[in-house]
Amino acid sequence: MNQTVEYEFCIIVPVYNEEDNIARLAGALMEYIGHASVKSCILFVNDGSIDHSLQKISAVCEQNPDAFYIGFDKNNGLSAALKAGIDCVASPYTGYIDADLQTSPEDFEMLLPYREDFEMVTGIRSGRKDSFWKRLSSKIANRIRRMLTHDGIEDTGCPLKVMKTGSAKRIPFFKGMHRFLPALILMQGGKVKQAPVRHFERIAGQSKFHLWNRLFGPLWDCFAYRWMKKRYINYTIKAGNILEKR
Repeated sequence: MNQTVEYEFCIIVPVYNEEDNIARLAGALMEYIGHASVKSCILFVNDGSIDHSLQKISAVCEQNPDAFYIGFDKNNGLSAALKAGIDCVASPYTGYIDADLQTSPEDFEMLLPYREDFEMVTGIRSGRKDSFWKRLSSKIANRIRRMLTHDGIEDTGCPLKVMKTGSAKRIPFFKGMHRFLPALILMQGGKVKQAPVRHFERIAGQSKFHLWNRLFGPLWDCFAYRWMKKRYINYTIKAGNILEKR
């Protein structure tokens, strides 16, 4: 049995070479789910880390019955890690947070109250603690993305999200998909809510993003999104008897 079915909310945490963050990350996550407003669990997705992240994640899961993990045989990227996590989740609601703890799991409480009325609730990072160049490239990338996708999302890169699992499983996944989660929910006809969350400095580990994959990569992916949007198949079944018992 998929153990996440016993929970209302499962938080996906993609991990790639974050061995220096695991102890602090696990402590923050376990503290949060201990008093969360809904019954919650954690699903770590080890994205082919080549440090000791997997061993540390495994140890955390052995010590905490509400923590689970899966792992790739090689690094496949953030979008693949999110897809694998979503594919494995069986709870009604799915969350997403990065392993760097620049957002706090406590702030899921700012998103969860809207979960029933929206297919996705996504954070807007307030008072960002990133470097000037990181903030600038992110601001430019967000502006270009909004211009090309017309999704109206202020901060698509915020790694704090709550989704209805059924909607998340219908997202068409591709490399770079993680930049377009709200837009892809909107493409389904779903509703997206934005809410402010806190932002913190990275204390340990190294950022996996740089100018190319924060600015030029998203620009290229925007054209892939626009191509997909024009050809996306979206339908609603109105009638049928397939579920009727004979």
